[in-house]
Amino acid sequence: MKHVLLAVGLAFAISAQAQKNYTGFPSLVWPKLYDITYQKDPKGEFDKPIFTKEVKNLNGKEVVLPGYIIPFQGVTKETHFMLSSLPINACFFCGVGGPEGVAEVFLSKAISYTDKPVEIKGKLVLNDSNPEQMIYLLVDAEFLGEIDF
Repeated sequence: MKHVLLAVGLAFAISAQAQKNYTGFPSLVWPKLYDITYQKDPKGEFDKPIFTKEVKNLNGKEVVLPGYIIPFQGVTKETHFMLSSLPINACFFCGVGGPEGVAEVFLSKAISYTDKPVEIKGKLVLNDSNPEQMIYLLVDAEFLGEIDF
């Protein structure tokens, strides 16, 4: 019985320690960004995102997003890449997620690629007019590190 209690106590201690390491995952921001609709652009060139009031309130504010790095080019040190709320095999570019599940990131300092989940902090910019960029941009962004569960 002592061994069972010790094992349960150890499991709670490990769980509590893991929660101290990182408490932001899952993100409270991504679900807000998912809540989006689209309307045809008057010129018919692309679907224009219609942001909710809650998302508009985040425009220009600093947010922290957890996610997975999707490089535009090779896996070298980069300052510009995509951050997906889903792992790369389930992201927007692989056909499962939508464009509301990725953000285009512009870091101040280059980082090396990792396939582990990461956390990025930056100013959220909403894009409803430039089809050459994603609908969510994180500018002046900072790499906070890999997420350790």
